[in-house]
Amino acid sequence: MAGPMDGVKVVELGIWVAGPATAGILAEWGADVTKIEPTKGDPSRIFQFLLGGDMPTNPVFEMDNRSKRGMAIDLSHPEGLQILFDLLDDADVFITNLRPGGLKRLGIDFESIEERFPKLVYCHITAYGREGKSADLPSFDVGAFWARSGIASLLTTEDSDPPFQRGGMGDHSVAMSAAAAISAALFEREKSSKGQLVEASLIRQGAYTISFDLNALLMWGRTIALGSRSGMGNPAMNNYKASCGRRFWLVGIEPFRHWPPLARAVGHPEWIEDERFSDPGSRAKNAEELIGELDKIFATRTLDEWAEIFNSEPDLFWAPVNSPDDLLADQTFSGSGALLDVPDGSTGTLMISTPVDFHGTPAEPRSLAPKLGEHTAEILKELGLSESEIDSMHSSGIVIDGSKTE
Repeated sequence: MAGPMDGVKVVELGIWVAGPATAGILAEWGADVTKIEPTKGDPSRIFQFLLGGDMPTNPVFEMDNRSKRGMAIDLSHPEGLQILFDLLDDADVFITNLRPGGLKRLGIDFESIEERFPKLVYCHITAYGREGKSADLPSFDVGAFWARSGIASLLTTEDSDPPFQRGGMGDHSVAMSAAAAISAALFEREKSSKGQLVEASLIRQGAYTISFDLNALLMWGRTIALGSRSGMGNPAMNNYKASCGRRFWLVGIEPFRHWPPLARAVGHPEWIEDERFSDPGSRAKNAEELIGELDKIFATRTLDEWAEIFNSEPDLFWAPVNSPDDLLADQTFSGSGALLDVPDGSTGTLMISTPVDFHGTPAEPRSLAPKLGEHTAEILKELGLSESEIDSMHSSGIVIDGSKTE
């Protein structure tokens, strides 16, 4: 159960979410990931207090850092930087989301180390790219992925405020792209024996997310309007509310295929031939009337009752609008493999899985996220340092040995 990345050694110098999430995906796929944190810790450790007050665990940090080994090193010190170089000597992949200027000041930007580590796949995740005047601008995904890329604007209705992004949406999306890029670079290295720089950015990930709209703008010179319940020209592609208060979405995007089963499901098969609704143009012209009729009908039964009716029509596509609690109780969700038990030394901790399975080379999570400096001494010993050398480094603040700070 080692996973397809078994034997791949990864060094992560990441903070917050995007970099650690990329390495976290590879760790879940079986890679040996060493997480390097500053001696004060990855700032995402503060989510435990920002979001939960005095809660004893940190779900946000655990999501992206489980199954890794962790070190805490002061890279501004020459001895600390040498530890990083020693790790890279034996590494296949280096992942970082530090800003380009910071990496250059430390001498660990790609251009500074590519000749020293010619087989290394160097993955750099940025907000706005590695070049240009915005390269060193600070940002989180709410800024680069959500706001600046155009997503928030496209989701804002007229005379309303932009919606807020949920935490980590852009970070986790760009992490999947970065993990794919790393995989492709490792595949190419099998042929050329050479590493390379791969890059992903939050702004480009955001643009790709709405490329449906942006390509229409580029090719047609116009944007696609944001849908609204009352203005949907295709009432079979809309959301409605059942008598129990729960909402659901009809996904009838193919007008000739999906309209007849909907008319039958709501008890009006005669609507299939009704001149008001019989073709897409008529339904669009009379959409307000039809949506009103559907609202009245859907308010007569609970969602569970409608689900039974909908499921009797193979060509009626729909989905419940789940709350997080609804989702966790949804058997379709739990049956998809989206939940996993992470070993925690006792019964295991239930968490959300990454969204990919490998049926020929399945992997299992190995551990919870490391405590600050938890594996510093262990890894330094693997690099050939003695206990006295490690103690000296800990005492001088070059590293944090977690076993001595508990």
